[in-house]
Amino acid sequence: MESKTQSKTNFFDQKALNAITKVWWPLAASWVMMAAEQPVLSATIARLPQPEINLAAYGGIVFPIALIIEAPIIMILAASVALSRDNKSFKKIHKFMMISGFLLTVLHLLIAVTPLYYIVAEKIIGAPAEIIEPARLGLIVLLPWTWSIGYRRFYQGVLIRYGHSDAVGVGTIIRITTITGVMLVGYFTHWYPGVVVAGFAQGLAVLLEAIYAGHRGRAVVRNELSREPETDELTWPTFYRYYVPLAMTSFITMLWSPICSMALSRLPSPLESLAVWPVLSGTIFLFRSFGIAFNEVVVAMLDQHGMSRHLRQFAMILIGVMTIVLVVISFSPLVRFWFEDVSALPPAYATLAVYAFRMILLIPCLATLQSWYQGAILYGKKTRGIPEANGLSIAAAILVFVVGYFMKDTVGLYIGMAAYMMTNVVQTLWLWVRSRPIMAEVNLRDKLTA
Repeated sequence: MESKTQSKTNFFDQKALNAITKVWWPLAASWVMMAAEQPVLSATIARLPQPEINLAAYGGIVFPIALIIEAPIIMILAASVALSRDNKSFKKIHKFMMISGFLLTVLHLLIAVTPLYYIVAEKIIGAPAEIIEPARLGLIVLLPWTWSIGYRRFYQGVLIRYGHSDAVGVGTIIRITTITGVMLVGYFTHWYPGVVVAGFAQGLAVLLEAIYAGHRGRAVVRNELSREPETDELTWPTFYRYYVPLAMTSFITMLWSPICSMALSRLPSPLESLAVWPVLSGTIFLFRSFGIAFNEVVVAMLDQHGMSRHLRQFAMILIGVMTIVLVVISFSPLVRFWFEDVSALPPAYATLAVYAFRMILLIPCLATLQSWYQGAILYGKKTRGIPEANGLSIAAAILVFVVGYFMKDTVGLYIGMAAYMMTNVVQTLWLWVRSRPIMAEVNLRDKLTA
């Protein structure tokens, strides 16, 4: 009887929830600031000459191509958190990151400055003719993006693993400050088209953030990681078995952006949909970021005995709070204020954005659950389920776009939002299925420990 009473009393263990919050909030702050990057870029582009052209060029060509190129290296953060256990492992992952960053940067350069660009932009994406050339300049100035992303995410993984997640937040402040400063200079001087200013701002910002992450990360490697006893656990085959499914995951995930651009280019109202899309997707990312940050928390803390119950409680609290906030904003004057006054969309475009935004009320719930299930899978080192979930979600999106293609009277933006929601629902369900065996083992471990 006494143990049951004690269990009820400790159902919400404040100490455990505080420990989770301590790890989560710097990561969440970092993700939120990164999410704020897109609205800052879009709001500035919307206030520069030819806003529709430059917004569509940025959201329809530049950013989707950049995301696809960086896809193979973006999951280096999760690998670094999970696998950087000693100096030998650290050096292996570092070597992989540097070689991959170089090769992907060469690929970016080839696409940006050779005839490959026209094959990608015109033939594959099928973008409207008026945004082809402006987008190419934006892609060229974004060249430092991929290598910088890989470098800073690698060192951020080390920082998170050794309890220095606050440094991730500081790096993001450097990034968003740089972007804001460059965009303000572009706004007041009108020195280049909006898409070029945005590309230069993002390229410079991630480069400076990477330099800072490397500076902080090397100190942790020197003072903490290098003192860990070395093992022979991480061989190259072991690393590739762990990382290749993650790379496939990020690649499949990043396919969403160019697939969406291709679909919106072929659906009704293509220019309007492509112009609104970067503003809308940046706003959605802002709300998803709180849940996305939970992924690294799960990976870092699930191996602590008894912590799974508290992580689950934290996830439920986060879902509840963020869903309430999203509903209140979606059905209040704040939503039109955001799209029309802050994001500077023309009234007709803002109306499209408002109705599309109301289609995403499940996003905080789905983003948090995805991080919970995916974090468990990463902890269990059975990563194949993650690309499976992403592949199924992309297939579901394509199905929605195919159906939407025959709905001639429906604006492409709304079909895009329906596809986006379908991808998230399918992905969440499959991650849940694949995480269940791992969570059963964790729950049994915690039960035996208790």
